[in-house]
Amino acid sequence: MNDTHPDIAIRFRELMMRKSGEQRLLMGCSMYDTAKQIVRSAIYNSRPGITETEMKKEIFLIFYGQEFSQAERDKFFSALASDIG
Repeated sequence: MNDTHPDIAIRFRELMMRKSGEQRLLMGCSMYDTAKQIVRSAIYNSRPGITETEMKKEIFLIFYGQEFSQAERDKFFSALASDIG
């Protein structure tokens, strides 16, 4: 869905392209950090007793779970458990 008027979209793109690559990268990193914090809060609200290892697994699955096979996910989870535990 795109409900942005084409003139506004053009103007927005022009404004973004005036920023340096570093500024755009920092904006993207900030947006990712905000999204991750929102996800953490939602997970914690539904599972208040969650451990940090379980939290990392949940975040991984939400953000990247569909990008990896089950075998790859299992390998990641195994490495995560050995790094923390």
